[in-house]
Amino acid sequence: MKNLFSIGEVARYQKISKQTLIFYDKIGLFCPVYVDPDNGYRYYNASQLDELDTILIMKKIGFSLNDIREHMQNYNIDSSLAAFRQQMEVIDQKIDELRLIRSRVAQRCAQMEQAKKYLDETGTGVTVEQLEEQYILVREIGEPYTLRETSVATKQCFAEAFEKQLPIFFECGVIVPLSKIREGKFTEASHAFLLTEKTEQAEEIRCLPAGRIAGTFHRGDYASIGSSYRRILDYCDANSLEIISDSYEFCINDYITSHDEDEYITRILFYIR
Repeated sequence: MKNLFSIGEVARYQKISKQTLIFYDKIGLFCPVYVDPDNGYRYYNASQLDELDTILIMKKIGFSLNDIREHMQNYNIDSSLAAFRQQMEVIDQKIDELRLIRSRVAQRCAQMEQAKKYLDETGTGVTVEQLEEQYILVREIGEPYTLRETSVATKQCFAEAFEKQLPIFFECGVIVPLSKIREGKFTEASHAFLLTEKTEQAEEIRCLPAGRIAGTFHRGDYASIGSSYRRILDYCDANSLEIISDSYEFCINDYITSHDEDEYITRILFYIR
C-alpha cells in the first residue's frame, strides 16, 4: 500500500523475522498501523520504523519485552535516563557474575591440565602434601548409598547453589566414610559436595582445614575406584601414616567434561599424621 511498509519489508530492513513482528503484535509491543481486513496482511508507517529501532536497541541492552512495552507507553528523556541508568546497574552485576564464572572455568581448566600432566609424568602414585583451607557445600546422601542417591544429592547441591547464587567452582565430589572404605565399600559415600568459597549464604557450608594429606588420582570409571583406594591405603600403612579423616573425592574430569568414562579423573585424599 502507498506510503506503508509490508511486514516482509520491515523484516528485511531490520533483519528480523516476520514471526518476530507477528509475536510483537500479539503481545501489544509493536502493532501495525493497518491490517488488511481481506487477507490479514500487516502494514507499518515510516515513523514506526524508528519505534522498532528503539525496541530492538533496548532489547539488545538487556531490557525485557515487558519492560520495553511499559516504558514505551509514555516515555521522555527523563524516564529514559532513569531506565538506562538502572539498566547499567544490571549490566554491571552481570559483568561481575561473568567474571566470577570465568575465573571458575579457568580454575577447572587448570585442574584438568594439572591432573593430565601428573598422570602422564608419574602415573597413579601417591603423594603427601599440604592442603590449603577450602570450603564445600555438602548434601547428605540417603540410603542405600548407591550411585543413584549420590547423583541425586549432587544435583541438589547444584540446584541450591544456583538458586542462592553461591560462589561455587563447578567441581563436585563426595565424602566416603573411612569405615566403609575399610570394609571395601568404596562407592558408599555419605555426602556429596561442591567446592565453594566461605559464605554465609547457606547453612551447609563445611570447612576443610589446612592440613597434611595423602592423595592420589584415580583414572577410569567410578566402579573401579577400589584399586586406587587400596593403593593409597597400602602406601599409608607402608609409610606409617595414620589416616585421621574420611575420604574426600574431587571430580577433576567427569560427566561434565567428558563422555568417555575411561577419561574420568578423580582425586582422592585423606588427612594424615
